[in-house]
Amino acid sequence: MSMINKEVNEFKVKAFLNNEFKDVSKADIMGKWSVFFFYPADFTFVCPTELEDLANKYKEFKAAGCEIYSVSTDTHFVHKAWHDTSERIQKIQYPMLADPTHALARNFEVLIEESGLAERGTFVVNPEGRIVAYEINAGNVGRNADELFRKLQALQFVHEHGDEVCPAKWQPGAETLKPSLDLVGQL
Repeated sequence: MSMINKEVNEFKVKAFLNNEFKDVSKADIMGKWSVFFFYPADFTFVCPTELEDLANKYKEFKAAGCEIYSVSTDTHFVHKAWHDTSERIQKIQYPMLADPTHALARNFEVLIEESGLAERGTFVVNPEGRIVAYEINAGNVGRNADELFRKLQALQFVHEHGDEVCPAKWQPGAETLKPSLDLVGQL
C-alpha cells in the first residue's frame, strides 16, 4: 500500500542539535517542508557518508524552506557521542532524531523488526504534514543529497502550480508540462 498522502502521525522524540538535546514533535514539522532521512545506526559505514552529504547541502535545503531530520533508532546520547568523535558528523547542523522506541520507524514503515534498526528510508513531507515522496534503499547503498534536493524542488513546484507537472530530470527554470488532451500521444 502506498504511503503517498499519508499524514504523519503525532510524535515527540528527543533530538541532538547544536550540542543540545531538544524535543521535536509533529507540531515542529507543520507549515514547512521536511525530509525524514532514516538510516540504520550511528557509528557505521555508509551512514556517515550520507549524513555528511546532507550536511554539505543543508544550507540549500534551508533556503528552500525545508528542514532535514536524520533518524535512527539510537538514543540522543549516542548521537552526541558520534558527533563528538566523527569529523563527518560534526558538520551536521540539522536535528538528529532519536527513535529508541521505534515509534517513528514504525510510523514511516521502515523498522526492521528482527534487528530493531531502520531501513534507509527517505521521506519528503509537505507543509500539511503529508508524505509526498519516499524511497527505501537497500542497506548497502547510499543516497544522494543532490538528487533529493532536485526532487524537493520539483515537489515544491507542483505544490504551488497544481496544473503543471515536472518531467524527468526537471530542474528549476526548465519547461514543465500542462496535462491536457492535446498532449496525449505527443510526448
